[in-house]
Amino acid sequence: MAAGDADDPRAQALTLATRIRTRLEHDERRGALGLPRGKNPRLRPAKAAAAVVAVMAPASPTSSPAKPLPRSAAGAAVPPIPVFPEPAAAPAGTVVGAAGLAVVREQLGDCQRCKLAGGRQKIVFGVGNPQAQLVFVGEAPGADEDQQGEPFVGKAGQLLNKMIEAMGYARADVYICNVIKCRPPGNRNPEPDEVSKCEPFLKQQLAAIRPRMIVTLGKFAAQCLLRDETPISRLRGNFRTYEGIPLMPTFHPAYLLRDPSKKKETWTDLKEVNAALKRMGIDPPRPPAG
Repeated sequence: MAAGDADDPRAQALTLATRIRTRLEHDERRGALGLPRGKNPRLRPAKAAAAVVAVMAPASPTSSPAKPLPRSAAGAAVPPIPVFPEPAAAPAGTVVGAAGLAVVREQLGDCQRCKLAGGRQKIVFGVGNPQAQLVFVGEAPGADEDQQGEPFVGKAGQLLNKMIEAMGYARADVYICNVIKCRPPGNRNPEPDEVSKCEPFLKQQLAAIRPRMIVTLGKFAAQCLLRDETPISRLRGNFRTYEGIPLMPTFHPAYLLRDPSKKKETWTDLKEVNAALKRMGIDPPRPPAG
């Protein structure tokens, strides 16, 4: 390539296309394109080169300009609406729904896999619709949950119920569970060895329910399922996926009780969840709040 062409994208594209053409012709003669020699269809290097140039080269001045992103009333660019594919069929032999959850609970048993077993009163497995389209995943049980054996029944649970109801659902319509099934002493953060012992059961629960959407509450649930150490303040509000299932991280209700100013952001996240579910053809049983 001439020195004057070093910064010319079209010249660079043509050079690359020529190299590709030469290599393809060489591989074709050797029968290295995946078909027996003499039977593979004739390649069209000229068209291949044109395609490379079209992809790599910048648009000409006569090309139609790209449409800008739509903007909100405040002037901020509105990101594209995510589109989520239909879920894959369950692998053959997979037990799902209530029967699947019963299998997971039986496997969990009277768990003694980590040090939390010595201080718990009850294992807190999960509660709700075993065929729920929407699943909420929290961090770990607190004192009220430890006594009752059900997730989110204390003050944070009361707030979560209001959040769920504002979305147009009842607590019985969704499924609620935690990463950790036993209460950490003093409500401290779960430790890595505790997460590693409980995490497989959470994943089995999700595999049995096969929801269309997951909402993680707080950093531990999000970081556990996403394998992402990004702070929850940056994770929240952005759709991710877990095993092909859309996942929305948001703040934990206990945090919202400490900092009510974050409730508005959380409600924005939940409205995005409802909107995404609607695009999948899933509406809540009751009209959501405005």
